This record gives sequence, structure tokens and C-alpha cells, in this order.
Amino acid sequence: MKNTREGQPYFDTPVSLIRYFLQGSIGVFVLSMLFASAVSFLDMVLPRIISFTVDSVIADQAPDLPAFIVVRLDAVGGVELLRSHPILIAAAVITVALTGALFRYLFRYLNEVAAERFVKRMRDSLYGKIQKLPYAWHGQNSTGDIIQRCTSDVETIKVFVSEQLTALVRVIVLIVLAIRFMAGISGTMTAVASLFIPIVIGYSLFFYAKIGDAFEKADTEEGRLSAIAQENLTGVRVVRAFGRERYERERFEKQNDYYTGFWIRLMRILSLNWVTGDVMTGLQYLLVNIMGAVFCVNGTITAGEFIAFVSYNSLLIWPVRSLGRVISEMSKAGISLDRLRYIMNAEEEKNPVDALRPPMDREIRFEHVSFSYGDGTGEAVSDVSFTVPAGTTLGVLGGTGSGKSTLMYLLERLYPLAEGQGRILIGDTDISQIDKEWLRAQIGMVLQEPYLFSRSIAENIAITSGNYKEKDIRRASRTADLLDTVDRFPAGFDTFVGERGVTLSGGQKQRTAIAQMLIRQCPIMIFDDSLSAVDAETDARIRAALRKETGDATVILIAHRITTIMHADQILVMDKGRIRERGTHEELLAMNGTYRKIYDLQMAGSEAFAAEDPQEEERREADEQ
Repeated sequence: MKNTREGQPYFDTPVSLIRYFLQGSIGVFVLSMLFASAVSFLDMVLPRIISFTVDSVIADQAPDLPAFIVVRLDAVGGVELLRSHPILIAAAVITVALTGALFRYLFRYLNEVAAERFVKRMRDSLYGKIQKLPYAWHGQNSTGDIIQRCTSDVETIKVFVSEQLTALVRVIVLIVLAIRFMAGISGTMTAVASLFIPIVIGYSLFFYAKIGDAFEKADTEEGRLSAIAQENLTGVRVVRAFGRERYERERFEKQNDYYTGFWIRLMRILSLNWVTGDVMTGLQYLLVNIMGAVFCVNGTITAGEFIAFVSYNSLLIWPVRSLGRVISEMSKAGISLDRLRYIMNAEEEKNPVDALRPPMDREIRFEHVSFSYGDGTGEAVSDVSFTVPAGTTLGVLGGTGSGKSTLMYLLERLYPLAEGQGRILIGDTDISQIDKEWLRAQIGMVLQEPYLFSRSIAENIAITSGNYKEKDIRRASRTADLLDTVDRFPAGFDTFVGERGVTLSGGQKQRTAIAQMLIRQCPIMIFDDSLSAVDAETDARIRAALRKETGDATVILIAHRITTIMHADQILVMDKGRIRERGTHEELLAMNGTYRKIYDLQMAGSEAFAAEDPQEEERREADEQ
């Protein structure tokens, strides 16, 4: 059954998850099963008509029909009427066949409608759930594996429910009806035919466990293969740039060979299962025909009954085989359901009770903040404390792994602080008490490697809302030093950027992301090394425009380049998760510490470059001014 855990649905069994997904489609499934049952009944009627025709109409034996049918038949002329008008028997056969065809059509149509509703609810539920999962969860699960669960596993469950599970009702009805009609002809032959049912169920259960374990492994390996393909396709430019095509091809082929080999081994098990079923089916059919022929010669049963019994036995073979297939398919569906339960039961991001929406144009305070990602690499930040007055600019300088980006992830609550790890406050409000959607809507962040969607430049800039006007897009683009570049494109802002912005350069993508953030006019703006892909001249123009555009916003600049942060009101120098130095540009230079060493190195590099390019020295001097 479906429970709740910490306020969110929790599915303790695969059945509870199926019941949840079936909401909105179960009624249609039931209706389709009723038509399937009607088809099964009509399939049983045709052999009875043939038996009656052979024995009573042709051979002149007493009709072996239910009493109410005999009474009605006698009322219209009895068997003599049918013998003199055989067209009536043909009409009855055609009527039963057409009615069966109509019911079969309704069964198929309604079953497909229910299946599509079922799979739509699965997709909607999974997609909605994934949107609510924490940032850390996505870091622990590869994109390829998530996609594989939401496609291949969803399809497996759909096929099981819409084909195997719904057919199970028809199978049971067919078995019951077939045995009932067969028992009316010969109890001995029925016992022999029925003997194979528990045998089929037995070997199906035997293969159930073997197939389940193998399918779980195959599903995992398919997820790894999908992850390799997804990473390679999204990083195709890097692969080409470094000439890694052969390495990536061999890496993919190695995983693909292992995956294919595993499926071949799984096919051996499945083939053995199917062959066993074929052998059992052949033995049943052979024994029934031999016994039927002997009983017919001995006069135990009539020729018509023999024909009817063989027909019923043929109808029985399919549902018995299907019953074994359903049991086998249950193992695959069970694994897929467990993989989807992993997503559906994952703990969502939670808002605090009575979440607050305070003003965000207030000072930001980090108080003794420590944080570890839990990957065994130690603390990403350790006992960090600082204050950013409202409306000022903070610069953060540090090498890779110094913890500077982690500070910003913590400020946006992408990673929540646990008890005893310190506090982050905006104004006098702890961010753990702020509504997370409000918090993130009020904080604009531009990452070093921005992600652009497969849309136009204008749509990417205005992606947070469809209400932005063209003048707003152009204003934000002008500040991000993007306007002149876009105006040179033939399609302007309607230029399609391709998947992940592949058609734009690194600097153009960063400037597009800056415009995307600026258009929101957030009270807190974070630039996480977002000018690393632009040249120094463009960097200087963007920073000058930002100083005019940001107004009263609190700005946090994270950078490796000192010229990007040197005009900040306060600068932090991070190293190994700790603040090593803090102060203004002039104060840090006077300390003759890490900041001064980095400054001297970067300026020496700029001067060396200026020796080759005289205009660079003028740009640097203008930048410092």
C-alpha cells in the first residue's frame, strides 16, 4: 500500500506503485478485460456449434445442448429446420465470429487507451518527482541511468500491465471455460490435458528467479551504456578537439560488448524457458490427439465431440503458455518497478513549516559554516564566517577546490546545512527558514559552465518567464556585452543555439547566461567565474556595465582573474576551504600575502603579453582605472 514518509508518498511494494500509476486508467482497463472475457466465451461457442452440426445435424444424434437452447430450437422447427436450411448454421457461425471480432476490437482499443493513460501518468509522475529531488541526488545518479529508468523501465512496465497482466484475466477465463466444456465431453481426456497446467506453472516459477536476477543486471548495464552515450554526445566538441574519438569508441564498444554478451547469456535462459514450453505443449497436444482418436474409435466419444475437444485443447494451449509467459515477465516487471520505486521513494527537497518570504535586499552573513560533500574528500569549507553588506560587491578568489563555489551552493540551499554546521542568514532570517522557491527566485547565479537549452537566444535569455519584452532582452544583452554580437547574426535573437548552446563560443554562452540572469533583476547576483571565457577587454566592459546596471543589488564575484574582482568592496581569498585573507584590493596588496603573489604573477603575464601586443598595456591600464 501507499504510505507517507515525512509528508511525501512512499511505496513499500511494487503493487502499491502500480496502483498509484493506474489511477485514471484502471476503469478503462477493467472494461477492456470484460470485453476480453466475452471474446474468450465466444471462442468456446464456435467449437460447440461445429460439434452440434457434425453429431446432430449431419449424424442425426440427439442434440447435446443446454435445455433452454433445445426448447427454443424445437419451437422454431428443431434440427430438421437446420438440416434443410444449413445457411442458418453458417449465419450463426458468422454472427458469433463478427461479434467476437467487434469485442476483440473494443478490447484492443480500450486496452491501448488505458495503456497510454497509464504510461502518461508514469512519465508525469517520474518527471515531476525528479524536479523535486535535491541537487545532491542528481550528483549521485548519472543522467544516462535516470533516462534509462524513465524510458526502458517504463516501457517494460507498460507492456507487462497492458499485455501480460490484462491478458491474464482472459487466460484465466479461457482456462476455466475450456476445462468446463472439455469436461462435458471427456473427464479422462480433460484430466490429461489439465495435468500440464501445474507443470507449466512450476517450470515458469523456476525460471522466474533466474530471469529476475539476470534482468536486473542487464538493466544496470544498459543504464551504464546510456550514460556513456549521453556523455559522449553532449561532450562531442571536447572529444573532437582532443582527438579522443578512438578512445571514446573503444570505451563504448567495450561496454556494449559486455552488455551484448550479458543479454546473449540471458537469451539462453529465456530460450530454454520457451523451448521447455514448446516441448510441454507438443506433449500435451500429442497425448490429447492419441487419446481422442482411440476414444473416438471405441465409441467413447463421437466424431463431433472429438473435433470439439481438439479445438478446446488448442484454445487451452495458448492460455496455459501465456500463463507461463506472464509469470516469467513478472520478474522483469518487478525489477523495473523496483528501479522506479527508487526514484519515487527518494526524499524530496522540503520547505520548512511556515516557510518565510522575507525581503532579500539585506546583508548576507555566514556564521561558522562548515560543509562536507560526504565523498571522503574532507570538508569543502571549514569554519567560514563573513558578512556582505546589502548593496555591496564581494569578490572571492581561490584556486580549484578552495571551496569558493561551495559557498554559493550553500547560499542557494542547493546543499542544506545540517545541525552544527553553522548558519547562513539574509538579514536576520536563517535561509533554512526561507521558502526555497522564493530564495532561488531572488538569487541570480551565473555558472562558469552555463547550460543553454535547444532554443533561440531570446528564449534562453527570457527562459525564466515568457513575459519579458524585446526591450528587456536587449537591455540585459547590452549589459552582458552580447548585443553587438547577436545583431551580427543573420537571425539575430532568433538564432537557434543548438543542444547545450553548442553553436556558440564559450564566451558567447557565458554572456548569454549573464543576460539571462540580469533580466530577472534579482536583489542578489552571483557570478561564479562566469567571465573566464571572455578576453580581458570584454571582461572590463562587462564589469563596467555591471557596476551601472546592478544598482542596489548585492553582487558576489567569484573569479581566478584578479582584474575581475579588484574593484569589489571586499575580497576573500580562499584556500582549502578556509578564508586566508580578506580586505579591499589595496589592503590585500599591502599584506604581501597570497593575494599579492597572485596579483604579481597575473600582472607579469599581462605585461609579457603586452610586450607582443602594445594595445594590451593600454587596455590593462584602462582596466585598473
